[in-house]
Amino acid sequence: MRDIKIIFNRELKAYFYSPIAYVFSVIFIFLNSGLYMFHFFFFGNADMRAFFSQLPLTLGLIFIPAISMRLWSEENKLGTVELLLTLPIKTEHIVLGKFFASFVFYLVALSGTLMIPILLLFLGNPDFGPIIGGYFGAILLGGFFLAVGIFISGFFSDQIVSLIITSLTCGFLALIGWQYVPMVIDGWISGLGDFLYNYIGVTRHFNDIERGVIDLKSIVYFMSFTVLFLYLNAKSLERRKF
Repeated sequence: MRDIKIIFNRELKAYFYSPIAYVFSVIFIFLNSGLYMFHFFFFGNADMRAFFSQLPLTLGLIFIPAISMRLWSEENKLGTVELLLTLPIKTEHIVLGKFFASFVFYLVALSGTLMIPILLLFLGNPDFGPIIGGYFGAILLGGFFLAVGIFISGFFSDQIVSLIITSLTCGFLALIGWQYVPMVIDGWISGLGDFLYNYIGVTRHFNDIERGVIDLKSIVYFMSFTVLFLYLNAKSLERRKF
């Protein structure tokens, strides 16, 4: 735990010292809140279904790639990754320290959207079951996408390349969770779209939790894939180390 805490403090301070992180956090909060408020005033529904339905794409395409791109790419560019890997710290502890730092920063940014349920409480009588489920799903979703972003960041020294590849990967994972995209894929290769939708698509599993139904299968899906990509990140670094 001591080694993880050292890396965690180092990376978390780097986030709060970086103006780029603040810029993307503000964009994330205002983009999601702005899109939702447009829907709220247009339809007048005192719920957050519209907010959570757009979250997989806004997270996967914009925010998560932006905050994960530097985690290893910057180390590769500056040449400090070799020094970091030679320290008497286990590789998996370094990975976990970086992951938890980015995850805490994500939670801080996500907490900026809590003004929406507070506003709904004053303007209507919202059902807080789906809202709590939605935020719980957002926490799991963010952790999964961050694990993917950290893994991809380890292969590049250019942060922009890391951002683009992570955005494409997470965007694909989000899109194949929509029913229409797998239907198109099934038109090309029979059965492939249905397989991707049921076992790989992020949005499908996120929607199950977002509706307030805490499905154990969806929780296992997010946690297992998060652990898998963190494990792959640690193993790829160990291979590079030796």
